[in-house]
Amino acid sequence: MPSVTAHPTPNPNSLKFTAEAAPFIDDGLISVRSPASAGEHPLGALIRVDGICDVLITPAFVTVSKTESASWDDLRPLVTSRLEAYLD
Repeated sequence: MPSVTAHPTPNPNSLKFTAEAAPFIDDGLISVRSPASAGEHPLGALIRVDGICDVLITPAFVTVSKTESASWDDLRPLVTSRLEAYLD
């Protein structure tokens, strides 16, 4: 299974996730800020996770932003496992 690593960003409510097995998409970027904008990409569904408010998908990384009240202790393992399953 591919290994996904979380990296801090200047925004404490956002983490950047990378994987050696990338790309997450072929090119461009996908920005998801609501369930209605999730589109067809499977990683867009991360926006439906309680506490996640923004998902940015690029070929090299996925940045996930959480709400103020959500905890990275709860969300990081869930996001990591979904990204690993997607890349597997």
